[in-house]
Amino acid sequence: MSISLPTAAIIGAGSSGIAAAKALHERGIEFDCYESSDRVGGNWVFANKNGMSAAYKTLHINTSRERMEYSDFPMPKSYPDFPHHSQIAEYFDGYVDHFGIRDKIKFESSVEHAVRRDDGAWEVTCAGESRLYDALLVANGHHWDPRWPEPAFPGSQSFAGIQMHAHEYTDPETFRDKRVVVLGMGNSAMDIAVDASYVGAEVYLAARRGAYVIPKYVFGKPVDQLVADPRLPWALRMRFFETVMRLSVGKVENYGLPKPDHRLGEAHPTISSRILDRIAHGTVKPKANIERLDGDRVYFVDGSSVEADIVVYCTGYKVTFPFFDEGFISAPDNDLPLYRRCFDPAINNVFFIALLQPLGAIMPLAEAQSQWVAAYLRGEYALPPVAEMRSEIASDRERMFKRYVKSKRHTMQVDFDDYLYELGKERRRGAQRAREAGYRLPVLPLAEAQSGVAP
Repeated sequence: MSISLPTAAIIGAGSSGIAAAKALHERGIEFDCYESSDRVGGNWVFANKNGMSAAYKTLHINTSRERMEYSDFPMPKSYPDFPHHSQIAEYFDGYVDHFGIRDKIKFESSVEHAVRRDDGAWEVTCAGESRLYDALLVANGHHWDPRWPEPAFPGSQSFAGIQMHAHEYTDPETFRDKRVVVLGMGNSAMDIAVDASYVGAEVYLAARRGAYVIPKYVFGKPVDQLVADPRLPWALRMRFFETVMRLSVGKVENYGLPKPDHRLGEAHPTISSRILDRIAHGTVKPKANIERLDGDRVYFVDGSSVEADIVVYCTGYKVTFPFFDEGFISAPDNDLPLYRRCFDPAINNVFFIALLQPLGAIMPLAEAQSQWVAAYLRGEYALPPVAEMRSEIASDRERMFKRYVKSKRHTMQVDFDDYLYELGKERRRGAQRAREAGYRLPVLPLAEAQSGVAP
């Protein structure tokens, strides 16, 4: 008797969900993809219908076109090295149409609940209607649920001006003739401070800790296209980049920014070719961390203060899964241990696509993970023993926490080239294990499991 393949549900049709949909589609695995908005592209669709996009009018990617594109669907050469968000959204639309997966996406369909039943099947509920699937791929993103300062700054409840999270920001006109304080040293903070500097009355950039500011171009090439061979020792690669940054940028403290308390590569870098220029011209003024708010003034920990109309908190996002019961799967403090940032050792039929933070673009990693999961569901890849997976998770976490500055931002860091290189090696090992096991399906379709058919 032939064995049918398991069915799957995908939550999210952003850049990661559509990669998962394409991978399942081309491997003959039946699936439905649930998308709460009316378009694919998720975070890259400006002002999307579900209000979850963090895109703003001036947003451009900070990883280069060639590093961001999917392996078998190049971005148009007419695109600049660092395209605008509208071009990226257009690219994602072209991707789903080129591979014929648009009709597999259920638009304006927000998953309300996903429950793993006692028999292992997933019961996915949307608009009050439930359907059963053999596997679940979670691709709901991790840049949509704003994380505000915790605890809130003293005086924030009575501040006379506007307080907003970076997620709410869409248009530089918000800052027209306003006195603006931007808190943060990440990519969004730099972009927002630069935007505000062209229209605001006064713009201040407050820093909780120092960060390295990396330009988009070095030696006439996109910075992320410099040598990054994963076969070279990481320390050697970082020493090379430190030398390049020292020669091209110099010390950030020379611009009035705080000195980083870590070495390059020990925290997520900030990519900006514009912020140092705006600081050098006096249109963005660096400040220390915020201490408190009082009336229309913002006080900083160095004792200085400024009048402010708007405070923008660029303080990151929470990793949340609103469709899971919190006691079942959650990520307290943004931390969810996974085998190679994809598999849960305790549950053999749930997979997390792009729940990672790379030094580089997410899309090619989501594509690689999706192909990996598709091979697994077809029995063409077999996982190592659970004990081995848990041991590797523990080792990876130990290395990550030792290397990176302690922060809720550094709970799922990976290095782009290293991740793909190591995943390729693991897939080859897993293919050998699958051959030795006779290509046994790891997830048996529910109908066959109930009938007693063995794989």
